[in-house]
Order: sequence, then structure tokens, then C-alpha cells
Amino acid sequence: MSDVITMKEFKKLDIRIGTVAEVEKVPGSDKLYKLQVDIGGELRQIVTGLVDWYTADDLAGKVIAVVLNMKPAKIFGQWSYGMLLAAEIDGKLALLTTDHEIPNGARIT
Repeated sequence: MSDVITMKEFKKLDIRIGTVAEVEKVPGSDKLYKLQVDIGGELRQIVTGLVDWYTADDLAGKVIAVVLNMKPAKIFGQWSYGMLLAAEIDGKLALLTTDHEIPNGARIT
């Protein structure tokens, strides 16, 4: 079993719903996209290694779950201000999304 956290610790995560507004390959990288994600009135730049699983067209407009209160990280010369959530097993990957429409910025609890 993995490390156990308390509900108080989990609530420290600011996980929100956002829509991918823009997608572009990170210059010089074979694996990275730079996303602009609309999280409800704010665009948040996120750098992610999804090139092997999704085309830019597949990602554009996709509703995703994003952790907003991550420490910013410089990846391949680009700043990333969050982390999208995905599930991966045996070389397969799926982005976490919603089962029906909900506004950007909605908090995951």
C-alpha cells in the first residue's frame, strides 16, 4: 500500500477543472507540449509530456483536471504552473476528465 495521507493533507491540493485552450510543441523537444489551460477566467501554462499519447488536435478543447498549487517548474526552457492529472498503466494513458459539463475553475473535492 502506498503512503497514507490525511484528509487535511489532501485538502491542501487545489485541483480544478480546466479546458485546454491552446496547444503547441515545445521547441526542440520531441515529447513535450506547452498547454494554455482556461481554469475559469485565467489561462494557466502547463508543460506536459503527452506527445506520445495525444496529438495537439486531440488535446485542444479537452476538459481536464489540473493541480494548481504546484511549485512552478522550468521544463525545457518553459515555465509550467500546474500539473494535469492522468492515469497510466502498461504504456496506456488517459487524461482525467468529467462525465458531464461543469464550469472551468470548479474545484475537485
